[in-house]
Amino acid sequence: MRMGAAQTGGHFPVPHKSLSLDIKGNKTEIVISKYEDIFLVIVSQIGCMGTILAAKKDESVFSDPTYNVSVLFGKRDEAFLLACARQLIEHISSSGSARPLVISLGLKDHSQGALKDVISAIIENRLW
Repeated sequence: MRMGAAQTGGHFPVPHKSLSLDIKGNKTEIVISKYEDIFLVIVSQIGCMGTILAAKKDESVFSDPTYNVSVLFGKRDEAFLLACARQLIEHISSSGSARPLVISLGLKDHSQGALKDVISAIIENRLW
């Protein structure tokens, strides 16, 4: 994974980071935005949005927290995409934020290694 330059935006319209990097030979664009009530992450190797997933932490007084991940739009049979969203919401929650996550994954390479590199790049440039 070769990193490109990360750009951090101010508070207009929302705090965000934008980066371009090479993941397994594919040019990958990542935008991480921090809204007042949600994190939005867009990852694209195809020049447009891909499968859109929503992830949130559900807390109960009587049990340990659970993580709910669902596909809002796109490929519903891609287990690695669901795992990617789940890992990110767990990381966001363990960092102390209660905001849910919406993530768009428009990837050419859906391999475990590529998604691991995507997750690492997002966590390294996180806004939570």
